[in-house]
Amino acid sequence: MAKHAYLILAHAEPELLRTLVALLDDPRNDIYIHFDAKVKQLPELQTQAAGLTILSDRVSISWADVSMLEAEYKLFKTARGSGKSYSYYHLLSGVDLPIKSQDYIHSFFDEHQGKEFVGIYQKYDSTLDRRVRYRHLFPKHFRKEEKMSGLFRRILRYAWLELQSRLKLQRSKDITFYKGAQWISITERFLDYVLDRETETLKRYQATFAPDEFFIQTLIVNSPFKEELYDATDETRGCMRYIGWTEGGDLPEFTRKQLPELQQTECLFARKFNFKDPAFITEVSKLALP
Repeated sequence: MAKHAYLILAHAEPELLRTLVALLDDPRNDIYIHFDAKVKQLPELQTQAAGLTILSDRVSISWADVSMLEAEYKLFKTARGSGKSYSYYHLLSGVDLPIKSQDYIHSFFDEHQGKEFVGIYQKYDSTLDRRVRYRHLFPKHFRKEEKMSGLFRRILRYAWLELQSRLKLQRSKDITFYKGAQWISITERFLDYVLDRETETLKRYQATFAPDEFFIQTLIVNSPFKEELYDATDETRGCMRYIGWTEGGDLPEFTRKQLPELQQTECLFARKFNFKDPAFITEVSKLALP
């Protein structure tokens, strides 16, 4: 029986997380959860059939900072170091849900065994160089702050980026960067490749902006594993996640009006959700039942 590891980055929405864990609770799965270290009261979670591991070594994650990568690596290393072998490692957030049954999901990955499910963004991103080739000041404070200190940090960060641009102080000139959703399903072989490059990866993405949208895509496209991508021409099919991006780049939570889209998509997982409408979450959960 091929086993899968589900690696979950969780922060808020405990009721939704319980729903996610329940839908993944299958003897063919093991679940690993990293809670942001800022979460002091962890929700009670339990499974009947799947293995469940709550990481005790936790990272305090700052939005758009390399700390997100550090948390991902802790999940990767915990699952890989468990002594178990997994056919696939699925990275999810705590506000994701499966929208196909476990039988369907396991059959799908059995059929496409060896393929890597990493979404590659297809459009030109004019901000890419600024985000990853220049050093950003105060990377723990990318979210806008109302206090004067926040304004001061933003002014200094902008001035330092402009100076680097004028002086052409680019770094990582030896590599071409690629972008995409951080939520992936990868084989053990590619996971080992990612783990072997942990030190250089974390060093490369220090003081960059939102490296979680670059590091896996950049690793795989610049490696022999590029040939194993399930779909390198379509970001959504590439990772088999239905993600509710808007044209303006925002990511609002799904609501009841998107239920027909969730019912019709071929994707296996979707994000993001909240628990404000429990009846809607119940309807979405039905999509993942046997």
